[in-house]
Amino acid sequence: MILYELIDYGTLKLIWWLLLGVLLIGFAVTDGFDLGVGTLLPFVGRTDVERRVAINTIGPVWEGNQVWLIVGGGAIFAAWPPLYAVSFSGFYLAMFLILAALILRPVGFKYRSKRDDPRWRTAWDWALFTGGFVPALLFGVAVGNVLQGVPFRFNQDLRAFYEGSLFDLLNPFALLCGLLSVAMLVMHGGAWLGLKADGPVAVRARRYASWAALAVIGLFALGGLLVWLWLPGYRITAPSPIDPAMPSNPLIKTVTREGATWLANFAAHPWTLIAPALGFLGAAGAFLGLQTRREVATFLASKASVLGIIATVGFAMFPFILPSSIDPGSSLTVWDSASSHQTLFNMFVATIVLLPIVLAYTAWVYRVLWGKVDEATIEREKGSAY
Repeated sequence: MILYELIDYGTLKLIWWLLLGVLLIGFAVTDGFDLGVGTLLPFVGRTDVERRVAINTIGPVWEGNQVWLIVGGGAIFAAWPPLYAVSFSGFYLAMFLILAALILRPVGFKYRSKRDDPRWRTAWDWALFTGGFVPALLFGVAVGNVLQGVPFRFNQDLRAFYEGSLFDLLNPFALLCGLLSVAMLVMHGGAWLGLKADGPVAVRARRYASWAALAVIGLFALGGLLVWLWLPGYRITAPSPIDPAMPSNPLIKTVTREGATWLANFAAHPWTLIAPALGFLGAAGAFLGLQTRREVATFLASKASVLGIIATVGFAMFPFILPSSIDPGSSLTVWDSASSHQTLFNMFVATIVLLPIVLAYTAWVYRVLWGKVDEATIEREKGSAY
């Protein structure tokens, strides 16, 4: 009870905005390299054994990594109900495509080696590629659309109306963000293969990841330039100043769209420039590490780049979490779309108890599974390896 009184409503909203970022970054730096390996699979493995080497670097961990996505969805549902309602209904078809692609992964892992038939295995290899490439692309496309604003509005009864379509989501800026997402995760997956695989698979992975790292730098810079010169951002004009403990009602504020507004937070709080700096320097560090074969440093630099790119979007948009392009006043922010004080507090207590346990168990699993996968291992463990 004392802790409940010490943490006010506005602080809890900010804490859950940060925790949501942690969950999204946790998904990107863990399951992200799984998606990257899937995308690289048909290209780094030229023989069945080589492809099995790549698959077995992620086979024991991909299921645990994917839990971050499920927890993130659950956190949005519990902490930001309007965000869940609008995004999961408006992006329904896009999310259906993502889920359909993700479903291919467990089926591909389990069934690929059930038959010793080259055509059968090749078909499942391309299914695993689809399960990596499509989510990587569409997650980036979703972020690109969020930055532009999503076509939804609320009526006076707070009933949400979405007025877009799947094809509207596939606009040039969103596709640019999708390509950045693919390049980022291919870089991350290649860094993982360089760390965990051996032989020709690792050599090819380093080459593709090097190209991807350069693409990350170029696409991230191009995206930032477009945000500065072309993409309007959103700004709350009333109430001013904003009350962090304001009621959860998106319609009690006034919002305007203005050019380069997404860069205002970086000017007002220079320390947030750490995020884009990490995005660029992490990708550059990954590229250099790939060239010098410093495997652990490469993977850590790739993680830093992923963290920095995602954090850049979060810092740029704060306090917005889902702006509306057709009715800016309906935009959802950290302050006006959260659950109740009691709900956020109960979730916070559960998180500070359970999250350290999850992180400790995850670290132990990776420690137990540490070591390289090579062709000799696959040949020796034909009955148990994927």
